Amino acid sequence: MSGTPEPGGRLRLILASASPRRSALLSGLGISHQVRPAQVDETPLSGESPSELTERLARAKAEAVSAETGGVPVLGGDTVVALGRQILGKPRDSDDAVAMLLSLSGRDHHVHTGLALARMDPATGLRVVSGVQVTRVRFRSFSEEEARGYALTGEPLDKAGAYGIQGLGATLVDGIEGDYSAVVGLAIPLLIRLLREVGRPYRFPPSVPGR
Repeated sequence: MSGTPEPGGRLRLILASASPRRSALLSGLGISHQVRPAQVDETPLSGESPSELTERLARAKAEAVSAETGGVPVLGGDTVVALGRQILGKPRDSDDAVAMLLSLSGRDHHVHTGLALARMDPATGLRVVSGVQVTRVRFRSFSEEEARGYALTGEPLDKAGAYGIQGLGATLVDGIEGDYSAVVGLAIPLLIRLLREVGRPYRFPPSVPGR
């Protein structure tokens, strides 16, 4: 695998994340990528804000994988759901998911999505660029019965904030202000900017499989 665009303008990346949603969004953009999840400690630091946390983790993931990639750009990503400064991670179980969902019912919260692109250059060393996209999400009011019914589908259990906006969780959303793709887990406008910064600008593919 090389760090240069493929024929037809398709770009090669390594995704330092096991998220199927990030991978699907990259595929939808026609960006060829290999999945190589990074193992990093995701414990928040004392006094760290949600945006600081998600950017730090995105950078740590990209850096952890970049040493093994031979100059291929590595994309790290992290998404944090926050109610004020309270970070809502993945629920421990169905009851925890219900409690999280009810804390969000009828309220606004923010989704902080950090992305980092790292590329190792033999001449100049490691270069990392990063940023954060913050999107406000507003939930409609719903009952404990609805929250429990959603939790029992199993969808919330592997998702920060206990919901997936791209799935059944969309039924709980009253509106958003900002970037929808960031709530899914990959802030596309931010990704396009970071690609330009590392000298790998996005180009439209001549065709995308399945379209």
